[in-house]
Amino acid sequence: MDRRRGGRSQSRFDHRPEREEELMSARDAAALLRVKRATLYTYVSRGLVRCFPVHDSKENRYSRADVERLKTRHDARAGHAAVAAGALRWGEPVIDSAVSRVEPRGLAYRGTHSAVVLATEGRSFEDVAELLWSGTLPEPGATRWRAPRVPFPPATLAKLLPKGTPPAKVLATLVSLMATRDTVRFAAPPEQELERARSLLRQLAAWVCVARAPARVTQALRAKSVAASLAVAWDVASPRAQAALDQALVLCADHELNVSTFAARVTASSGSDLYACVGAGMAALSGAWHGGACDRVETLLREVGAPEHARDAVFARLRTGALVPGFGHRLYPAGDPRTPCLIQAARELKPDAPGVRVASAVLEVMRKAGHPAPSMEVGLVMLAKALGLPAGAASAVFAVGRSAGWVAHILEQREQGHLLRPRARYVGPPSS
Repeated sequence: MDRRRGGRSQSRFDHRPEREEELMSARDAAALLRVKRATLYTYVSRGLVRCFPVHDSKENRYSRADVERLKTRHDARAGHAAVAAGALRWGEPVIDSAVSRVEPRGLAYRGTHSAVVLATEGRSFEDVAELLWSGTLPEPGATRWRAPRVPFPPATLAKLLPKGTPPAKVLATLVSLMATRDTVRFAAPPEQELERARSLLRQLAAWVCVARAPARVTQALRAKSVAASLAVAWDVASPRAQAALDQALVLCADHELNVSTFAARVTASSGSDLYACVGAGMAALSGAWHGGACDRVETLLREVGAPEHARDAVFARLRTGALVPGFGHRLYPAGDPRTPCLIQAARELKPDAPGVRVASAVLEVMRKAGHPAPSMEVGLVMLAKALGLPAGAASAVFAVGRSAGWVAHILEQREQGHLLRPRARYVGPPSS
């Protein structure tokens, strides 16, 4: 019975843990969770707990890490203070939010609008941003954001930036400079704040090119949409390029309480202005284990160099215990549902682009070796390669798209009206 109930979902999960102590029996897992076995099997079918068949047996074993993570989540919801403190670790809910819902089967904005469906149906990034901010999805084609003015000469900022400054780093600088020029940014009424957010997102998209081509910033600001601004800024302003960038922005728009969003919310809870909150998100995004994921995928593709080298390059990493970046996502055991449409868009745009061919070869090597499915960062990098965008462009697309989610969480945190100030559990030496 255990094999029949649990084994059905085995293909949805990552490869088997290497050490037997990482696994538990159904009896022990159910006891730790304080549930019946039938409930444990339900958790397996929902992708919350991985199960693995025992060789020459009708039984399964269950991931100890998944079971313990689920127990922490249940205890935190029940209000147990000691384990609730542990919920700040990766993957446990600590804040109430209605902005987006993440489940193993996919991501939904405002709980009911599938991010993948919105992207594949051609909804604009502006529509999705308004949905995240207000809870209401506008009619198709109804959303138009005004083109903002250039806050200062692009050449002025270009002179301050070292050559080759990555686009995402440019955006963090831009946000700080824009704040200093907006003297009425404090305690703004909600409608004014929304207009400020729209203008800010338009500016972010237009300024991604300032370190390389400052003359294009003004032209990019005059474009009709955020995606069009990105396309003009990077000199790829074809309708297909704009549509692909729009799709990517929609998929990046929010992902619940990730590191950068949490940073933005904590800052918002202190009463900081919109620029400071978005700047906090940008700062967190600069970390190697969050926004830097796209950059690591780019580095991998450079290491591989050519499709025929993919197998040797991947296995060389695996032999030394190094990670192959861009594969697996703990919230999506069966694979990140946002990734396939990005990969498809890249292959449709320019399948013979060197970066697309190399990435496709790496994907095939990883698939045949039985490793987890690719993350969204792989799709973003492949799309950037198909469009011929500069190094670091994938991270910039991610940053511009995620800014919509930051704004939504900033506004929601302000409505909740409390300071985010968790306590620390002191574990140092006792007082004398």
